[in-house]
Amino acid sequence: MAKYLVTGAAGFIGRSIAAALLGRGDSVRGVDNFATGKRENLFGLEAMEFVEGDLADPAVCAAACAGVEVIFHEAALPSVPRSVTDPVGTNVACVDATLNLLVAAKEAGVRRVVYAASSSAYGDTPTLPKHEEMLPNPISPYAVAKLACEYYMKSFSRVYGLETVSLRYFNVFGPHQDPTSAYSGVMAVFCRKMLAGEQPTIYGDGETSRDFTFIENTVLGNLLAAEAPAERVSGQVMNVATGVRVTLNQVVEELRPLTGYTGPVAYAPERAGDIKHSLADISLATELLGYKPTVDFREGLRRTVEWYRTTGTRD
Repeated sequence: MAKYLVTGAAGFIGRSIAAALLGRGDSVRGVDNFATGKRENLFGLEAMEFVEGDLADPAVCAAACAGVEVIFHEAALPSVPRSVTDPVGTNVACVDATLNLLVAAKEAGVRRVVYAASSSAYGDTPTLPKHEEMLPNPISPYAVAKLACEYYMKSFSRVYGLETVSLRYFNVFGPHQDPTSAYSGVMAVFCRKMLAGEQPTIYGDGETSRDFTFIENTVLGNLLAAEAPAERVSGQVMNVATGVRVTLNQVVEELRPLTGYTGPVAYAPERAGDIKHSLADISLATELLGYKPTVDFREGLRRTVEWYRTTGTRD
């Protein structure tokens, strides 16, 4: 019987968490509806029990949660532009599905849910770095949905005694991130295009900055959040990032020698719902979880480019 459930297990972050759990010998169940996840991401995870289904269906949630001790909830429609185009679909995939999962987890006697929250909850407030005591100010429908799920996590901790921990991710990148979708993360898109000798496009003036976080750091934060004492972390929200920000112009310049791209960069108007600057204060995660990033931006970028060079640039 699976000890851990990973939702969105065929996605970039879910797949990475599942691989880490299996790598240390844990029993894992995964669930995904392949709305954005890729079947090829399940290669190498053959030891994982897998359920294909949509968490918007309560029956799928009930089956997925049966016998599980800890849930890593990564499933979502992770895209600001997509949410602007389809706010209802984003709400169903994020909010409805999360509430269904929490109800099923409570009824199945799950001990803890570690939730993939989002730095988009902070919005475009000028204060940097972003810390958890700041008043949320979400802009996009995606940000609203992810924040609503944080409140559900807190509610189920307080009302039902289900242990929950919400980790606000900041621009996670690394191997297995899909570079081919119109909604892909900027790092994946840049790596793919520049390796192929194609011109990358920056939305805005390129001075937009992000706390780019290599996937290994995000996985570490999740594993720590699953094991931390409940009296310290249940119901808490905390940032998991690096505490360093990099502009998009800097990203391109760092990628040039790694990819061999020497051409120009295209600039396009900023996209609706995007924020200008993002930088995390990670002191709360350090205090409560003992979290410290282990892979810095440049090393993470090197590993990511190498992965895309060998396996990740296929359409």
